[in-house]
Amino acid sequence: MKEMQVISSFEYSTSLEMAITQLEEIGILTEDIVIVPLENTTGEKKLFDTIHRSDGLSLFDLAAVLATVFSVLGTSYGFMWKWGPIIWGLIGLAFGAILGFIIDYLLTKKRIAKKKALNTEVILIIKCKESEFQWVRNILSENLAFGIGKLMDV
Repeated sequence: MKEMQVISSFEYSTSLEMAITQLEEIGILTEDIVIVPLENTTGEKKLFDTIHRSDGLSLFDLAAVLATVFSVLGTSYGFMWKWGPIIWGLIGLAFGAILGFIIDYLLTKKRIAKKKALNTEVILIIKCKESEFQWVRNILSENLAFGIGKLMDV
């Protein structure tokens, strides 16, 4: 009978403990279960994207929206004010851009701080027979594994 390794990832929680207990109940030996906790990266998260790295967060979306809104308002009301519509439109543009950037910066900083508080991830490696794979897979799926893979011919 062929042996294989089943590899899965979990968030460190009671679901992981439940999965290990259930695996032992169906006959998987403790020596055939390897648990590898991953360390959280401690590097400082960067708020600005570069050409080589992007995290999908943008600090300029709200800045562009507010710059447009305040520019239109400044231009519209500028016809009634002393300096005229062009100057007030540019003042509105600068004010909106700065305000939007500051709001996005503060919200993004708060989101990054929340992400640091997340639990660590754990890799679970189970050595089992090919005939036991479906049972093992079902147990891992029921206990909220992030992903499940198998490695044949071990």
